Amino acid sequence: MNKIDFPFSDTVAGYVTRFDASTDTFALKTTDGREFSGKFTPTTYAKLARNLGEPWQDCTGQMRDMMVPGRYLFVYGPFYPEEGDYRFEAKEVTFCGRTETEYRFEKRSWWVDQIRELGNFYLEAQFHGEAVDYRNYRTSLSITGAKKGDFRQETDTISRLVYGFATAYMLTGDDRYLEGAEKGTKYLQEHMKFEDIDEGIVYWYHAIDVSGTRETKIFASEFGDDFDGIPAYEQIYALAGPIQTYRITGEPSILRDAEKPWICSIAFSWTKNRAVTFPTSIPSPSVPPAAPCRSGTVGRKTGTPSAITPRLT
Repeated sequence: MNKIDFPFSDTVAGYVTRFDASTDTFALKTTDGREFSGKFTPTTYAKLARNLGEPWQDCTGQMRDMMVPGRYLFVYGPFYPEEGDYRFEAKEVTFCGRTETEYRFEKRSWWVDQIRELGNFYLEAQFHGEAVDYRNYRTSLSITGAKKGDFRQETDTISRLVYGFATAYMLTGDDRYLEGAEKGTKYLQEHMKFEDIDEGIVYWYHAIDVSGTRETKIFASEFGDDFDGIPAYEQIYALAGPIQTYRITGEPSILRDAEKPWICSIAFSWTKNRAVTFPTSIPSPSVPPAAPCRSGTVGRKTGTPSAITPRLT
């Protein structure tokens, strides 16, 4: 049962325990004590671990000399079934540093440089290096930063970007990232938030579809597992970016939004007299939308947020 008798490729991370230059074979021991043996091929190449924005640093020519016992590295390659076992052929070797005791990612500037590269990438990809305007934001980007797909803006992905910008500012002090965080927070509040003043609650739309100056609110989730529900994680995600921004700015409106999320009000009223599991998803209620809205039961008078019965999932 579950016998694996086909080739596959994977990465093994571990410490070198042996290298035989005459046969080009080596052995590794993983951090949890498992041992793997492998072999170099004529096409095996090696490189140093590199940060975002850094050029390729080749060390194929020094690869064999660098295979010293105790050195931690990453080896990627195919596993071939052979006589009841596997033959592992190294195709790519990644060294953590030039010496066996160097770990490049432990350098003081490594993570600051990395988040600066990420911040610059998103500023350029989303706003083309111009003034930050979230009306031009797209949920989907290619790996090169090109915008693709329809003009849908998802609340949780904007909030995650805001969180990233706020964190980048904390690490770098670059005001461009703070601008991205503040404007993103404001955009979420003005376009993705519904506030019921009478009930004293706030909830966040799943997304909006933008067409020119027209916005269509997507109230309930359209993801498969949570379709037509209000997932708790989406409501929490909506606050992640603004709260990180609040840690920098102390903007009172952010705190007010965080103090009255609808999902917590519903969960509290449902669980205070019952020994039940905290609900992870709630059916979408009917509320008067602030803009054209579609999804699920929105538009039918089936209740208000405070009266909806949770669906436990």
